[in-house]
Amino acid sequence: MAASNGEKSLIVSFGEMLIDFVPTVSGVSLAEAPGFIKAPGGAPANVAIAVSRLGGRAAFVGKLGDDEFGHMLAGILKQNGVSAEGINFDTGARTALAFVTLRSDGEREFMFYRNPSADMLLRPDELNLDLIKSAKVFHYGSISLIVEPCRSAHLKAMEVAKEAGALLSYDPNLRLPLWPSKEEAKKQILSIWDKAEVIKVSDEELMFLTGSDNVDDETALSLWHDNLKLLLVTLGEKGCKYYTKSFRGSVDPFHVNTVDTTGAGDSFVGALLCNIVDDRSVLEEEARLREVLRFANACGAITTTKKGAIPALPTVSEVQTLLNGN
Repeated sequence: MAASNGEKSLIVSFGEMLIDFVPTVSGVSLAEAPGFIKAPGGAPANVAIAVSRLGGRAAFVGKLGDDEFGHMLAGILKQNGVSAEGINFDTGARTALAFVTLRSDGEREFMFYRNPSADMLLRPDELNLDLIKSAKVFHYGSISLIVEPCRSAHLKAMEVAKEAGALLSYDPNLRLPLWPSKEEAKKQILSIWDKAEVIKVSDEELMFLTGSDNVDDETALSLWHDNLKLLLVTLGEKGCKYYTKSFRGSVDPFHVNTVDTTGAGDSFVGALLCNIVDDRSVLEEEARLREVLRFANACGAITTTKKGAIPALPTVSEVQTLLNGN
């Protein structure tokens, strides 16, 4: 569904990139793990690579440590066709690390090393504003809202992108261990809620933000705001729900052998953005939107079949194979 790089408008992804240390064995605690595989991660970076892997044009804006891991991550972005023009390096702070426990069902638990890490120290004056202004879609999460100066950099980047006409895309990507409290997480995640035109939340994030135990239409629509064009609720192995001003519905999942859910939501978002960046009218035509969301569901499903996010992000041909087989 996605076109070649030369024909695509730019999708800029803002936020954190880090190293995930994933146990070599699933279903054990961090203490019990016999060893770890290092895997590049960070939701906004995953989205950028997902876009590029599908033939889109992507750039990443963020800050890495001026260390071996930081330069490795910048190299991985470039190897995957993502522009690194928006990356800064911090000589005084390390690249963030996360140790990830893989439960036997493929779900994850996190332990972070960020005190502070380089991504938290990005300042507004370090932003590549020309790059941000050239975005047709500007995508971000909420981890960059946790502390200053990164929070101010995030708000500035959003403002510049919006003024330049970009579509704002938001995936809160809740990571409670990083926040000082649940209350602060909810407050800050919702503080920029009414700016975004496309928002994707997981079923767990929906319940956290609304305080509801239900993942029904009424609960989802309590998060609706007038600037929104599309609200998505991903349901893991149950597919996704979509809401627009004019219609709503659900799209069935693809059933695969799940190994690791890391990056599945980012793959889904990347696929969606790739297919709306040059034609926002997709958001107003239900049949076409359903087709795009089926494609996005397929991307998310494929990403769960391998360990680690970035190695598992699919190409168009891999997605077509799954689509054609269903």
